[in-house]
Amino acid sequence: MTELPNSTDRKMGLVIDLDTCVGCHACVISCKGWNTENYGAPLSDQNAYGADPSGTFLNRVHSYEVQPPEGHAQLVHFPKSCLHCEDAPCVTVCPTGASYKRVEDGIVLVNESNCIGCGLCAWSCPYGARELDLAEGVMKKCTLCVDRIYNENLPEVDRVPSCVRTCPAGARHFGDLGDPDSDVSKLVAERGGMDLMPEMGTKPVNKYLPPRPKDQIDDQIDILAPLLAPVAEEPTGFLGWLDKALDKLPGHSEGGSN
Repeated sequence: MTELPNSTDRKMGLVIDLDTCVGCHACVISCKGWNTENYGAPLSDQNAYGADPSGTFLNRVHSYEVQPPEGHAQLVHFPKSCLHCEDAPCVTVCPTGASYKRVEDGIVLVNESNCIGCGLCAWSCPYGARELDLAEGVMKKCTLCVDRIYNENLPEVDRVPSCVRTCPAGARHFGDLGDPDSDVSKLVAERGGMDLMPEMGTKPVNKYLPPRPKDQIDDQIDILAPLLAPVAEEPTGFLGWLDKALDKLPGHSEGGSN
């Protein structure tokens, strides 16, 4: 069995804003692309275009309809991947030492050359964050794009996990959660960041920021109303030309389209 380090120099991880995530799955596609072409064995698909497709993904987005005690129901998009736990049970159950936690940054990885695909790590993970790649017969998981974040051949702006770099809503943040002065730690403190299933005792490094209350949405709309007003009474430019051109077509009434 593999032993966990007593401590790590840093705690690199993700902070995911559930208030901002729109469920677009850009992070899922980005993760699949990067990790198929780079670190470790490719992420395979089975019967991808058939009636019963399946495949290996390191990041997934689940969507839930939540009904608060008061007010309207809310749709919450919930991204999930490996949380790089401090007390990672997937590491301690590994019979070959393939699963391990790095001392320098706390990232949990799989040495695929030592993995026998027994699935014990998947059974022990309370978050369902491990998947068996059927083509390669090895366990796969989020690596926090370890081959990106330290790659000096990439521009500095790209030295973050692929999912973070891709997120169009800015819902994903990356940094050292062991440093109270880091941007991600400050964000967690300001927004009341939460652990996923803290009762499991795994001490996940990744944190989630809760959705904000929506009970003042009408006030927000009132504030934005002046900015949403039409900027011109009559269409100009290309739209103006198009409107006039359509007016000349047979069947159109004079002075505008029907």
